[in-house]
Amino acid sequence: MGFLWSLIIGGIIGWLAGMIVGRDVPFGIIGNIIAGFVGAWLGSLILGDWGPSVADFAIIPALIGAIVFVFILSLILKGMRKAS
Repeated sequence: MGFLWSLIIGGIIGWLAGMIVGRDVPFGIIGNIIAGFVGAWLGSLILGDWGPSVADFAIIPALIGAIVFVFILSLILKGMRKAS
């Protein structure tokens, strides 16, 4: 059951990051989950594990990390589209 909650929380964090940045995360729900997990890893690496935690995600660092990840990903994809 813990793994399922991790997927759900990761997806919500990735979705929120995409909404805040104003860009869609590629690959839909799977992309949101990946963005949430990468964001959680990136956020905890940079900011540590402070703030409220849900399903082993420190929510604030995970959301900030996911926002950074989605922003960088959107810049990379935009650059790839221009190069094509």
